[in-house]
Amino acid sequence: MRRLPDVPPRGRAITVDLEGESLPAIEGEPVACSLIAAGEPMLARSIKYHRPRGPYCFAGACSHCLMRVDGVPNVYACRTPARDGMKLERQNAYPSAKVDIFESIDWFFPKGMDHHEMFAGVPVAEQVMAKVARQLAGLGLLPKTPAPVTAPARTVRTRVAVVGGGAAGLAAARVLTERDVGFLLIERDDALGGRLANGAPEAGGPSLDDIHRISPSSVLTRATALGLYDDDAGRFLAVGTWEADAPRLVKVYSERFLLTPGGHPPTLPFENNDLPGVYAGRAASLLLRRYDVAPETAALVGWGAELHALANLLQERGTKVVAVVDLRDTPPAGAHATAVRGSEPKAHGLRGVSAFSYTREGGGREKVSCDAVLVSVPVSPSFELARQGGAKVPFDEKRGLFVVETDADGRTQAPDVYAAGDVTGGGTAKDAAAAGRRAAQALVGGLS
Repeated sequence: MRRLPDVPPRGRAITVDLEGESLPAIEGEPVACSLIAAGEPMLARSIKYHRPRGPYCFAGACSHCLMRVDGVPNVYACRTPARDGMKLERQNAYPSAKVDIFESIDWFFPKGMDHHEMFAGVPVAEQVMAKVARQLAGLGLLPKTPAPVTAPARTVRTRVAVVGGGAAGLAAARVLTERDVGFLLIERDDALGGRLANGAPEAGGPSLDDIHRISPSSVLTRATALGLYDDDAGRFLAVGTWEADAPRLVKVYSERFLLTPGGHPPTLPFENNDLPGVYAGRAASLLLRRYDVAPETAALVGWGAELHALANLLQERGTKVVAVVDLRDTPPAGAHATAVRGSEPKAHGLRGVSAFSYTREGGGREKVSCDAVLVSVPVSPSFELARQGGAKVPFDEKRGLFVVETDADGRTQAPDVYAAGDVTGGGTAKDAAAAGRRAAQALVGGLS
């Protein structure tokens, strides 16, 4: 990964400190983005086998980028804005992440290690092994200073609470604005748009041109919906926010809850899929479209329309795309010139990606050199909040996903909970926007 040449910086140039080394960064971008752009793709070591780890999803949905930031352990580097002089440390390694003696565990136990049964039943050795396992099982060291005192919880009351500011959430917000229904749109990023702003462009997708019509007073950004709860005052969303760069809990009481949180990028089971340099497709499009950071040479693997749209986007912005492997279908018309149907993907490299191989359908094994492998598959629905709120979440065997069950208008089995978009099983951004509009229209009709 590198910053695109001849592109004006999108913010103030600063420096961050990585274990004593000063590295360039852009203020406000995810610090994980700063590190990979500066040539530092390895941010951590895995807990058990101490394998090298780099950021994967850029959505706070995996643990590959957990670092110690300004003395605080286990911070998501992919979600933490870069600040001038911030101090970053890798965790779970001795004496350092680049030279970690515990990496030998992976070599000594190539078929895996079950530490629960090791020396079980052997006097003394069993107790020693249990103590060693407990010492090695933790991740990070406790902070040296007490946590700052948090501000008291703030209470907000609204008629409709919308979680997620992507295609479905924005479409719903437009309907509520037109109907003059009070609402609060809760988005965990610092800007609205979701895949419309950060994903690979979709033909016929909704526009963001009229996003200014949504009143800023009806939007809460950098806010994460933590759960749906009930107390004597009614049902509320517990929302974790950042106000004046300090965490705060906001209790959002509402008559209706419309959940459009989208999904998180899953990974695929292939050899070396955990190497630094393997990224989710939506992470790659985010880095490119919002921060002008992209690989020099990339191999793409997965299936679905986003796979091929991402390949074309990367090619247009100067990345050399050396392979596009569709694991399920024959590449569509307009796909990248290297696109083929294939199987058995594998990433190659020691402490980072250096090559990618696959088996071409009807052909033999092929291997290409690259500095990134991008995994683009439909997202896995973020169904947890809906299930906590009483919605039914069955397993869809055809798609291999847990999805929120709704009717055509987004109603769930919980009377006050509606859902739309990727959380109900995926589709195009156009589909998500249409579902968001229908859900908003339906819930407005049921308000007192």
